[in-house]
Amino acid sequence: MPAVVDIGTLIERSPEIRKSRPCVAATGVTVRRIAGCHNLGLTPEEIAAKIEHLTLAQIHAALAYYHAATFLQQIHKSSSPTGVFIPSPDTSMRERSRHP
Repeated sequence: MPAVVDIGTLIERSPEIRKSRPCVAATGVTVRRIAGCHNLGLTPEEIAAKIEHLTLAQIHAALAYYHAATFLQQIHKSSSPTGVFIPSPDTSMRERSRHP
């Protein structure tokens, strides 16, 4: 039976690493970099071949984080009046919870 991994442990943010941008835990590889590769048409397997020290689980976690943040941003843009906080894909879940 495969081990269960909490997806939240695979992405981290730290002021000392990449200016607090979300990164794959313990790697320094930003979610933005992985999302950029994916947006250029690379599959998760191709990204893993390009960034060899990442596992498919780490790549999928980064893409899930990116897509969740992008989805939340689109919801806020379409339903919020001007001037309301709109999180970017680099905004942490903790920061989002501070803004109703």
